[in-house]
Amino acid sequence: MIAERLLTAVAALALPDAAQHFATAGVPVFPLVPGKKHPLVAHGFKDASIDPTQVAAWWERWPEANIGIPTGPASGFEVVDVDVKGDAPRGPESWQRATHAGLLDGWAALVVTPSGGLHAYYPAAEVEQRCWASGAAQLDFRGTAGYIVAPPSRIMIGGEPVAYELLELSAGQPFPVDAKALREFLDPRPVRASWPTAPFRGTLEERTRRIATWLEGQGEGQRNQGLYWASCRLAENEVSLHAALEALGPVAERIGLPPREIERTIRSAYRSPGAAPTPGDSTQNPSAGMRHEATGKGRMLT
Repeated sequence: MIAERLLTAVAALALPDAAQHFATAGVPVFPLVPGKKHPLVAHGFKDASIDPTQVAAWWERWPEANIGIPTGPASGFEVVDVDVKGDAPRGPESWQRATHAGLLDGWAALVVTPSGGLHAYYPAAEVEQRCWASGAAQLDFRGTAGYIVAPPSRIMIGGEPVAYELLELSAGQPFPVDAKALREFLDPRPVRASWPTAPFRGTLEERTRRIATWLEGQGEGQRNQGLYWASCRLAENEVSLHAALEALGPVAERIGLPPREIERTIRSAYRSPGAAPTPGDSTQNPSAGMRHEATGKGRMLT
């Protein structure tokens, strides 16, 4: 796997030289704001390049720019990101549980992030695996349509620049991580018995409000699943996607879900095979009872 060799080679290089080293080896790069993780180019990871002239021009313009690398087939590697934010971070414990379950064994390299978290690099799978984030587990997967901040990039922590540093290389043969199995392990679908068992009565607006109220009472470990279930129920009752976003979005934010994850979850529910939303705000069939069991037919977050 090319990533493990490159991570060793760039450790002592200046940022412009490290960026050029990645590009020369066939790994596309793009510049990030110095000391931060945000792209400096208009289209982010989509602008990543292996053209040495383009890479040199970027880092001549921004010599302190951090290095972004798209994950997935573009670079040939995928990354599991273990977070340590908060007073009682859950990322390390989630990493240990998934490792003991045999789901994280194939890493090629481990990189310590400036915040003290961990990036585990894996060879990209042959089948496309898209990015996802588990807020409850504090563990994210970076695959297709994602990017990673690569060593020797630096992030400002407490007013001081702290670098991403290579921690360890695997002694064995790396192999891809099964991102779907990992997500199902970290965020298992709840059993049906945990959902409301009485049908919802009243007008469509009243039932929508009742579903939103139910969602607000969900505990931390059920926030993602609860939002998905609530979104499926609204879709099945012909509530428009726009109306579902308006009804459930603010509630999901209040219980701690980030805006991007909220929108992704609701849209995923509306794409599920069991959902049949109609365009526009629908108030048809106001006396219909809302389905009260999770069908299990819809797919979880994409």
